[in-house]
Amino acid sequence: MRKIGITLSLGFLVFGLFAFALSNSEKMRPDSLVNWLSWEDAMEKSKIEKRKIFVDVYTMWCGWCKRMDSATFQQPYIANYLNEHYYPVKFDAEYKKDIVFKGKTYQFVKSGKKGYHQLAAEITRGRLSFPTIVFLDEKWNILQPIPGFKNANTFEQIITYFGEDQYKKTPWATYQKNYKPLPKVIPASNAGN
Repeated sequence: MRKIGITLSLGFLVFGLFAFALSNSEKMRPDSLVNWLSWEDAMEKSKIEKRKIFVDVYTMWCGWCKRMDSATFQQPYIANYLNEHYYPVKFDAEYKKDIVFKGKTYQFVKSGKKGYHQLAAEITRGRLSFPTIVFLDEKWNILQPIPGFKNANTFEQIITYFGEDQYKKTPWATYQKNYKPLPKVIPASNAGN
């Protein structure tokens, strides 16, 4: 009887670990309001319609990354803006597979107990802190990496600053001082999703 109990306990433990690994895999959250894309999907979509690219560089172990997922990216007006104006990419800085980006192959580099992906280092300009949000233009050139957690109000200003090309003509301090917030309502086309 005791062996059955131990076997069942081990079975539940293995199942729990397996379920945890699946929930933390490279797949995007099914309940996310943001239509997250992989690098490959964003590059394919960009061939059809040019848009800026927004990259959320995160790690599985980063608490502030998880907080940004739930507190910032789950705001309907934020998700709607990202989905309409950008190709949003969620990128694990410890991703293990190679990625070909702008003709160059980037790989995972083992470092210490974990490691990092070379592309994460490239687009954050070598500053691997998490979360970091990165803005790329329509030709996939880096506009700006911005490290650290951003609440919805601050994040809204940043995504509209780049999304509406204000960065080309207005200094950030001026833009921030004169900023008019986005409407906080869900468009009818997204209601019920």
